[in-house]
Amino acid sequence: MAGSDAISGSLPNPVFDPAVIEAGRRLFIRPCAFVRGVLELAKMPDPIFPEVAFAGRSNVGKSSLINALTGHGGLARVSDTPGRTQEINFFELGNRLMLADLPGYGYAAAPKDKVAAWTEVIKTYLKGRPTLRRALVLIDSRHGLKPVDQGILTLMDDSAVNYQIVLTKADKMKPGPLAARCAEVTAELTKHVAAHPDILVTSSFTGDGLAEVRAALSELARPE
Repeated sequence: MAGSDAISGSLPNPVFDPAVIEAGRRLFIRPCAFVRGVLELAKMPDPIFPEVAFAGRSNVGKSSLINALTGHGGLARVSDTPGRTQEINFFELGNRLMLADLPGYGYAAAPKDKVAAWTEVIKTYLKGRPTLRRALVLIDSRHGLKPVDQGILTLMDDSAVNYQIVLTKADKMKPGPLAARCAEVTAELTKHVAAHPDILVTSSFTGDGLAEVRAALSELARPE
């Protein structure tokens, strides 16, 4: 089980039992393969495996985190241009877990009608995907929660989707401001009924915090 206020490694992360850390490592050394990208609910993969969705503002680092977690540098497409992920991209991890990379919200290099269409798909997905165990909502640690993030948290509260905040790009923050950001976000989460109380703090660049994310997701996966 995770604790909420201890220091793990060089980042302010919850502490997991070593056996859970090891379970996360074993899960993420399994093969991970792209299944398909969809923008129509009827074309989504069959809901066979427990599923975790990655959500966040455009360019927050969703694809980078998926690549870092799985150890596959080119698995999820990474771009410096916000809004390049325009479908829900599904990845199957070792016959135990499905990862869903959602289109970034808040900005997109695409026509407004297309943005509106995939926004509706995301809303329907969140409300109706039977195997969705948790959504990871990625927040840039340098900027914290923005109004557009608050809108997503409210949507997940209303949809009864369990979600957990993951702070990204922590390597770009000094320890003091990073700790203050964590405290700020943790306090905000007490206002949201569907939020997991523990936040995860990561850097896809340095690898810090990845073991804790893997551990958290191993607890949601199909048993070995």
